[in-house]
Amino acid sequence: MTLHLELAPLLALVAGVAILVWPRLLSRIVAIYLIAVGAIGLFGL
Repeated sequence: MTLHLELAPLLALVAGVAILVWPRLLSRIVAIYLIAVGAIGLFGL
C-alpha cells in the first residue's frame, strides 16, 4: 500500500491547527501560504 500526500492539503491542516492553538499567527500563516503558492506558480517548483 502506497501513501501519497499532496502539499497543499497538508499545509492547510498544519496551518489550521496552528491557528487554533495560536490565533495571532493567522496573518503570518496566510502571508507565508500566499507567498509559497505564488512562488510555486511562478517558478513551477
